[in-house]
Amino acid sequence: MLKFIEEFKKFALKGNVMDMAVGIIIGAAFGKIVSSLVADMLMPLVGALVGGVNFTDLKWTIVKERASLIDSEIMLPAVTLNYGNFIQVLIDFIIIAFCVFLVIKGINKLSSLRKKEEVPEAPAPEPEPTREEVLLTEIRDLLKK
Repeated sequence: MLKFIEEFKKFALKGNVMDMAVGIIIGAAFGKIVSSLVADMLMPLVGALVGGVNFTDLKWTIVKERASLIDSEIMLPAVTLNYGNFIQVLIDFIIIAFCVFLVIKGINKLSSLRKKEEVPEAPAPEPEPTREEVLLTEIRDLLKK
């Protein structure tokens, strides 16, 4: 059991795991920011451009609100297909994916610039041939003649 705990501790404290956890937390916050941008700023503008439509209110009613068959005082809610909310979420996804694409593209560009700045190491000189190799090369050359 102690070995298992030690292995887990070693895994959890690796740099990659911690970096990934930070990335997930920042990504979740970034997603909320972009969702708010889309829902609160972009979609009202798009709605105004297409005639004042609020996309989240768009739905197709399959079955209207109705009285229960058991008790006529109980009203059953309408059954709706909320495609406007789907459009909203789809636009959120496209914008978030585009923003993540731009961030990753920027990181890759910075990474490539950093690699260009690094001075490449000179290749190591080839080691001198051993005494045996020199003798064998001389024998080979004599045999060719």
